[in-house]
Amino acid sequence: MSLLPFLIFVLTLLFIGLLRPIAFRIGLSDFPQEQRRIHEQPTPLVGGIALFLAWSLGLLCLPAVPAEVGALWTGALLLLVVGVLDDRWEISHHFRFLAQIAACLLMALKAGVVLWDLGDLLPDGRTLSLGAFALLFTLFSAVGVINAINLSDGIDGLAAVLVLIALGSFWILAQSAGAGSWASLVSLLMAALLGFLCWNLPPKGRALAFLGDGGSLFLGFILVWLLIQGSQGETRLFAPVTALWLVALPLNDTVAVMSQRLLAGQSPFRADRTHCHHLLLAAGCSPRQTLGILTLAALLAAATGLLGHFLRWSDPWMLASFLILFAGHLGIRAWLQKFSRG
Repeated sequence: MSLLPFLIFVLTLLFIGLLRPIAFRIGLSDFPQEQRRIHEQPTPLVGGIALFLAWSLGLLCLPAVPAEVGALWTGALLLLVVGVLDDRWEISHHFRFLAQIAACLLMALKAGVVLWDLGDLLPDGRTLSLGAFALLFTLFSAVGVINAINLSDGIDGLAAVLVLIALGSFWILAQSAGAGSWASLVSLLMAALLGFLCWNLPPKGRALAFLGDGGSLFLGFILVWLLIQGSQGETRLFAPVTALWLVALPLNDTVAVMSQRLLAGQSPFRADRTHCHHLLLAAGCSPRQTLGILTLAALLAAATGLLGHFLRWSDPWMLASFLILFAGHLGIRAWLQKFSRG
């Protein structure tokens, strides 16, 4: 078992190497666009496919897997396929959302992974139950996190690193709670992500492979599944508010960007350069500096969530602190926008 993550790491490296020439032949590549250009040459969008293949083979080798893994795998496959189709032919965002809702319904109705409550947020430590709104709130939250991960994939390594930080935090929480089967599943995906980053963040030169929408969508789906699964039920691994801290950066940035677009009378799905990585680039940071700054921010947020969990900070305090973090995020965004204009 100890060698399995290493084998998945190697398999991911090999799969990307094998898929790159195929991607060039069939047009599954990212071509530079004037509006959002970062790279000057076409780059294969095969990272997500390689990740999924390597992770799937790893699951077959695990001695024991959670009963819900079949539904998890099926939902991830659905979003991978839809994302790859979008990478190749740019399908409608309405169809993408329908696919995300379908995957999340599979998660909720087939596997029973639902946000039944938001933790002990009521006075006297009572649990805030969602009751009849549980399914609707689950779909809204899950689709939101999936798109937050997808929208963070704007510079080399960012989406993969943000997912890696969240998965690593989940692994720590699962191991500490004795949920070894989930920890093993997560360790395989982390190994695959490290293999992808070797192609996406080479020591010198440009990225040789991208995740593509297929990769970011299926990774977002697996991540939100884990966060909901781990934060619900009598044997929950952590509080729901802890989950917010593990995805604080992409979640806060997506909420801020979409709110800004809506207030300006624009579509919240309109492509622009107002995400935090775009603002840092406009302020003069290099792509690697931007990645470093945002990685540090995500690590600090996840570490705060873990600290609050292990020190047993109350749910209201954790939520209030998270809202303060979001206010700080808005302030930094406003400063960066003003700075970049000036």
